[in-house]
Amino acid sequence: MVPIANPSSSETRTLGRKAKGRPVAEPGRVETLRPIVDWLAEIGLTEHWVVSCYLKLEPRDRSRGKYLIKLKNRIKEQVGWFERQGASRQDREVVDRDLHRIREYLENQDNLRSGQGIAIFACEPLDLFEVVPLPRVFRSRLAIDRSPLIRELAALDDEFGRVLCAAYDRTSARFFEVTAFGIEERSGLSADDPTRPSRFRGPRSSPGMGAGSGSAGERNYQNRIRGEKHRHHAAIAQRLFELSRSHPVRGIVLAGMGTGSEAVEPHLHPYVARQVMGTARLNPKSATPAKVLDAVLEIRGQSERQSETAHVGELREGLGTGWAVNGIDAVVEALAHGQVRTLIVEPTVERPGFRCTKTGRLTLQRNDCDGEGEVERVPDIVDEAIEEALRQGGHVEVVEDGEARAGVEGLAALLRFKQR
Repeated sequence: MVPIANPSSSETRTLGRKAKGRPVAEPGRVETLRPIVDWLAEIGLTEHWVVSCYLKLEPRDRSRGKYLIKLKNRIKEQVGWFERQGASRQDREVVDRDLHRIREYLENQDNLRSGQGIAIFACEPLDLFEVVPLPRVFRSRLAIDRSPLIRELAALDDEFGRVLCAAYDRTSARFFEVTAFGIEERSGLSADDPTRPSRFRGPRSSPGMGAGSGSAGERNYQNRIRGEKHRHHAAIAQRLFELSRSHPVRGIVLAGMGTGSEAVEPHLHPYVARQVMGTARLNPKSATPAKVLDAVLEIRGQSERQSETAHVGELREGLGTGWAVNGIDAVVEALAHGQVRTLIVEPTVERPGFRCTKTGRLTLQRNDCDGEGEVERVPDIVDEAIEEALRQGGHVEVVEDGEARAGVEGLAALLRFKQR
């Protein structure tokens, strides 16, 4: 098994008074993030400050270390916010050490495995430093709080689900299961005694032999190869059907050489065919789990772009009917009423804001908290809105496509019930 979420150097830590070890995946089994989410949730609200870091590691983020620039900017913002909260000198020193450990870990390229995101949770007094490489994250963000921010982990686990990938050629097939936790190869298939794909050479013509005997032999030869291909593709389709029936599947990726990646589709059961997310170009003989994971993530990314476009289209329709809102002010108001079904995020927007401590309501204006407790400044209200939407059980859609996100004014939302 090639894990995405790898155990860190210390397998056992003291979490407050619980002293429980981190859950370890069972050998030979693709796990989910749920055991890690539950384990981190046991920490609960503590007297100590916990640093939670989510960082995007897509190819464009890795290029020239751009992810490190994002990280340093986030650290600077959070340190300034933490100091304004009146944190004690001891607390500031402990948090500084946690931030230093996170930055030091991420500066080492050898620590960045396959996947397009990473989450790190650090708290020195709890002996906590947990690294969870992820298939993706919603948005690069960093927070200092009394408990680890784990809602995004739970949401990613639920949304990513289980993806099957079949990588095949004319003579063999390999099958992989991909989850938000890792990738595991299942037992493969081999075509039974395949005919060598060489050019047919019929018998030499001799005096008295009629023309066409060679062409008949070649026709039989080609029919035999064609039949072998069909049986092989049908066996692959059957295996995908069996795997998809054994556990719920979120999607299927077909991978082969050139146009061969699409050869299995006509053989798929309708139930399985509806789950095909796309096709990828892979040589099954040389494909490593890391290459398969990259191919699956790329196909998922394409699928997500389609989802983004659909949600933005739904946003445009909903704005005129009261089933959607656009703009940060309108969205934080909808969050305060529990209306948000899908939060749509423009990933480049950052905006400071405030939280009313008595009600937990977010706002852009300090004077909007009259009668709702003290006013707490938050470094980025967009990050807070993501966490609040996840807390309410909403879906988060970060719109990466430049054309699609042009109509999103920082934040937008599809609603559970119409505005009054």
